[in-house]
Amino acid sequence: MKRLVLLFALLLVAGGAFAQKPTTEPQATPYYPAPPPELAPKTEQGVPIDSLTSPLAQDQAKITHTAIDSDAEAQLFATADKIVWGRHAKTKGEKAGTVTVAKGTVWTVKGRIDSSGTEGDYASIDGVVEKIAANHVTIRGEVAFRVATIQNGVPCKVAGSLHFRRSGKSHVWRLSEGENPCDGSRELFDLVYDRPPVEKKAPPKRG
Repeated sequence: MKRLVLLFALLLVAGGAFAQKPTTEPQATPYYPAPPPELAPKTEQGVPIDSLTSPLAQDQAKITHTAIDSDAEAQLFATADKIVWGRHAKTKGEKAGTVTVAKGTVWTVKGRIDSSGTEGDYASIDGVVEKIAANHVTIRGEVAFRVATIQNGVPCKVAGSLHFRRSGKSHVWRLSEGENPCDGSRELFDLVYDRPPVEKKAPPKRG
């Protein structure tokens, strides 16, 4: 009986020692950890970057001529001489501003309207004409709105390709991008002509 008890005790001691045996780290081999490469990987020469262009390059390209798809519209737009600004159009004493359309290989547009009030509000346009089509004029440039009560009187501008549209027999080309970028209000910025140009006709020949 004593032998059985002694044998059982030895088994318990041996089992505990086996359970507490610490695990050993994997032995180092020629593949663990991996040896450094004798030569770094070779890379082919990349494409030169000196010919890369910005995706905005086309929009920033200089206008070399004004495209005229409608002679009739161009004839009307050449006579535009007034600016009307919806923000102050109904204010008593307000007067239209002036705009000059200069014809050439590249047409230009420049003008300004000042409020008659004492706060110095104004709107202005400065740009070149990209294209003239039926009821539609595209101008590359900027339109600025200066309102004393917005952004402490700092002019708020819309710029880039600006689209002025006319409908039917209207005498007005209205800026499509007319939302003031500072407060989101619709400014109703218009370029206006007074009357259609008079075509000079040669007198009839007498027989």
